[in-house]
Amino acid sequence: MGTVLLVGRVTSRTPVLRIRGEHRSTRPDTVAAEEPLEIRLDGSPLAVTMRTPGDDFDLVHGFLATEGIIRTPGDVAGLRYCDSVDADGRNTYNVVDVDLAPGVPIPDTGLERNFYTSSSCGVCGKASIDAIRTKTSFDVAADDVRLELATLLALPDRLRGAQEVFDKTGGLHAAGLFSGDGELLALREDVGRHNAVDKVVGDAVRAGRLPLSGQVLMVSGRASFELTQKAAMAGIPVLAAVSAPSSLAVELAREVGITLVGFLRGDGCNVYTGTERIPLD
Repeated sequence: MGTVLLVGRVTSRTPVLRIRGEHRSTRPDTVAAEEPLEIRLDGSPLAVTMRTPGDDFDLVHGFLATEGIIRTPGDVAGLRYCDSVDADGRNTYNVVDVDLAPGVPIPDTGLERNFYTSSSCGVCGKASIDAIRTKTSFDVAADDVRLELATLLALPDRLRGAQEVFDKTGGLHAAGLFSGDGELLALREDVGRHNAVDKVVGDAVRAGRLPLSGQVLMVSGRASFELTQKAAMAGIPVLAAVSAPSSLAVELAREVGITLVGFLRGDGCNVYTGTERIPLD
């Protein structure tokens, strides 16, 4: 089942007053696109996220998998863009309806959380860390991957070097999946770091590759509780970020057995949990 790549909507051109010291100029600038995506299950609204258009079906699969609604590509019987139209009657491609396979229960969103996300903070109001630990189907703590320090330190440059849209806008987060020896396996960009992660995970879900054992999830921003949860739900043993983790991210990583790395830049990093996966001389 293919996805629609909406290349023209990934970025937008807008006039800008450019000020550089004493120099002033007016010129067009390229900015990252941000539009809402509504996810429906069997016609009923489930979630709204602000995202950069493109790889939407990956995003939907990843979101459903990291929320524990689906586990395999067979759990989705079909999905399609709905006829959501703008003022000119054109399809916005901003609503996706998902048909779950027979036997896959539709979640009761009123019991646990409000499925609302934004590009700035992600999902709020999560259940407890214990609930996340029991919710994941994969034993991340048992993953015996080992990651050489030199390989780990090289990941930020490899991630940055693959960010095509960031070079044009400077306004997108990136999430990349790497093998234990540092090979880039998949990369997605989005205005929301959690969306970028969902897109990477969703690509793996659609290919039937979960759990993502022995792999590293590298993100361009901070490591939040939500991103750690998504890594756990996808069976990823190592989460690395160029910025800081939150306290809840550290607690959850320790609880489920994820190696959490922060401030990964230059020749250094901080390893908060799971230090045994990074052997040192």
